Amino acid sequence: MARILIAGCGDVGVKLGLSLHAAGHRVWGLKRHPEDLPPALQPVAADLDDPATLSGLPPALDYVVYSAAATGFSEARYQAAYVDGIRNLLGALRQAGQSLQRLLFTSSTSVYAQYQGEWVDEDSPATAEQFSGRCIRAGEQLMWDSGWPAVVVRFGGIYGPGRTRLIDSVRDGIAVRPAGPPIFTNRIHRDDCAGVLEHLLFLSDPAPLYLAIDDDPAPLDKILSWLAAQLGVTEPPITTDSALKPGSENRPNRALRQRASKRCRNTRLRASGFQFRYPSYRDGYAALLRAMADQNSKPEKS
Repeated sequence: MARILIAGCGDVGVKLGLSLHAAGHRVWGLKRHPEDLPPALQPVAADLDDPATLSGLPPALDYVVYSAAATGFSEARYQAAYVDGIRNLLGALRQAGQSLQRLLFTSSTSVYAQYQGEWVDEDSPATAEQFSGRCIRAGEQLMWDSGWPAVVVRFGGIYGPGRTRLIDSVRDGIAVRPAGPPIFTNRIHRDDCAGVLEHLLFLSDPAPLYLAIDDDPAPLDKILSWLAAQLGVTEPPITTDSALKPGSENRPNRALRQRASKRCRNTRLRASGFQFRYPSYRDGYAALLRAMADQNSKPEKS
């Protein structure tokens, strides 16, 4: 039985923690307000921004998963989540004399500067100049320089229960399809995110870096058209607005902000033995649409 801390225990962390608990491990979830964590996860009330709150970490930890996310899209909040928070947690672990077998960090494919549909993998240069990519890269380096074995996982866009903005935008008629060259997107279902982390947590001799996206990098307009067909609604219109070009940060439709166009390879992750539950956006979104339909068909309690 391993002793595992999930720092920044949001929905992916909870999904991971419940699976680890079911496998017989002892799991702690760290967040500012852990009252909403399921009983299977032991709560740690702490603020990664405040080193003073990190003095009571569980002793004798075997693994730590850092899955905190920025609370807003600003440089200050990205710095707090991906640089200061990591530095504070690593400092607290060192001060407590922890002897870890492995660190895991949930990073992002936003560290890549490619935006013209290029294929990228773990060996591609990660030179994003915007603050979001720069802060996340700095956090990656802190993990690798920590002195403990560290694995960084760069996730693509996460969707799943509670992450339905693309579906909602199509259903509500506010989605638009970009004209011009394809804007490629990379996705992964939330449940596969948790599965990847659990797989890499115990993998023998892992690489220091993995890209975690499904098998099907796809153009945004193709995904929107497919969703419209599944929902039985009008296909989103095509726009020629320049704000929709690859690499743009200013989108008129906030629900569909697309920062880059690239195609990410998951070859290394696949070679490690990981099997996706949802290998394509079609598989994942179809399951999500069924779950949403089932939920909406349930009679209201009187």
